[in-house]
Amino acid sequence: MEARISSALANWIPYKLSFAEGEPYCEWLYTGDEDFTEPFFDDTIAKCLQYNNRGHKSISSLDVLPQWSNEIESIPPSAFIFHVSRCGSTLASQLLALDSGNIVLSEVPFFDALLRANKNIPQQLLKAAVAFYASVKNNRKRLFIKTDSWHIFFYKQLRELYPLTPFILLYRRPDEVMRSQQKRSGMHAIPGLIEPALLGFAENEVQYMDQNEYLGRLLDKYFQAFEHILEEDPLAIPVNYNEGPIAMVEKIAAITGTPVGFGEMERIKDRARYHAKYPAQVFAEAAIRDPVPAYCRAAYERYEALERSRNS
Repeated sequence: MEARISSALANWIPYKLSFAEGEPYCEWLYTGDEDFTEPFFDDTIAKCLQYNNRGHKSISSLDVLPQWSNEIESIPPSAFIFHVSRCGSTLASQLLALDSGNIVLSEVPFFDALLRANKNIPQQLLKAAVAFYASVKNNRKRLFIKTDSWHIFFYKQLRELYPLTPFILLYRRPDEVMRSQQKRSGMHAIPGLIEPALLGFAENEVQYMDQNEYLGRLLDKYFQAFEHILEEDPLAIPVNYNEGPIAMVEKIAAITGTPVGFGEMERIKDRARYHAKYPAQVFAEAAIRDPVPAYCRAAYERYEALERSRNS
């Protein structure tokens, strides 16, 4: 019986949280032999949907996740990668994914949905869901989970689920993050798209802010969260974008005991020359020389405190 269950679950993941008459359920996606190497997991989902039957949904209750996950031989997380956005986390994930022994999960929508429904859904379900994405096959040995940027506010829940897993805290100068977001905004950078209360804002507070003020204050909250975590968590490790992509990967590899051979390092060096989200485009960005704007000065002070902590 167990063998039949395990075989039936092979290459299936719970990928979408839905509700019917107020009751949660999950939709399942067949992933075949995909290796999850896209910059974001949304891209992987779009790819896999092409060979799933779109006329039919494979659904189940959430209650089956813990039992079914026990039938899956899976890899525990080697590290979680938290970040403040636009700070090299996507590129770091892409570089780690060059090693076929690594599973790299980048901003998985199902994980985000479970976390944000935490008042109604037991958090242990997240750990069960992770198992389906981390099944042992094709010489896989390590699992890296890159969170959404706002998942830093779920630090306590994630630390309770994974008390011994290294948490990488990736960050960057706030004015550099602001410049990137001003060119092309992520959903958390637009006031109101993410529930303000989840991000630590008071009710109706964000509706009176322009985007620059809002993002400046959000980055201040991100850096403050990083600062508090580093004060109390010996398994939290700060990594600054300005260390460079190669140094970032080397640091993560050292922390997690991930071997990086000569051939893999050469591939990493070659891939690091290109844009994280547009792999065919050589990456180039001018340094910021203007004074730090007033709307992110508080965040910059937090950034400098993080730098003192990292360099101490």
